[in-house]
Amino acid sequence: MAYKPPLESDCVYHIYNRGIDSCRLFYQPDHYTYFLEKYAYYIPPIADTLAYCLMGNHFHFLVRIKSEAARTVLREKPSPKGKYITLNPSRQIGHLCNSYAQTINHRLNRTGALFEEDFERKKVDSEQYFTNMIEYIHRNPQKHGIYEDFMDYPYSSYQSHLSQKPTRLARKEVLDWFGGTNEYQKFHQEMQDWRLIEKYIIEFD
Repeated sequence: MAYKPPLESDCVYHIYNRGIDSCRLFYQPDHYTYFLEKYAYYIPPIADTLAYCLMGNHFHFLVRIKSEAARTVLREKPSPKGKYITLNPSRQIGHLCNSYAQTINHRLNRTGALFEEDFERKKVDSEQYFTNMIEYIHRNPQKHGIYEDFMDYPYSSYQSHLSQKPTRLARKEVLDWFGGTNEYQKFHQEMQDWRLIEKYIIEFD
């Protein structure tokens, strides 16, 4: 397995993974919901979520890893190592995938791995990359021919950014980045030149 650098505090990453041998991850509508419930348990303690999209056989997330201090929490069980533990971001994402896979295997009476061995990560190291990656993640369903209009796709953060309902997303940060709701929508309505971030893009069939 190729070495993958650790996720660094206070950095933004594009996180993605797919089903092993491109198999499906989400077989039924409630599987998407269940995955997001698991995500809401494992990820907020270690990262802020800026954007996401769940596809049939893969997922994309744009997250900012929290500081070490923010990731230090009370242990769920007493330990001789102390009252507190600093959560490891990579391990938490691994727990998310493993927990989801175990449940889906049980529900579908299947065995073996569900995900690729380990999730992929790319550090977002420029403003242009950050801006275009949000639109790229949201446009995935239309790009892959799964949905006619990605703005209506129910398993991405696009509509959540526009909603007034409570959310765990870093909604205000994203909308402020684009200059407000109108500019956010305008940017998504205009087809962007993905060649600007071509070296960062992962393609899943």
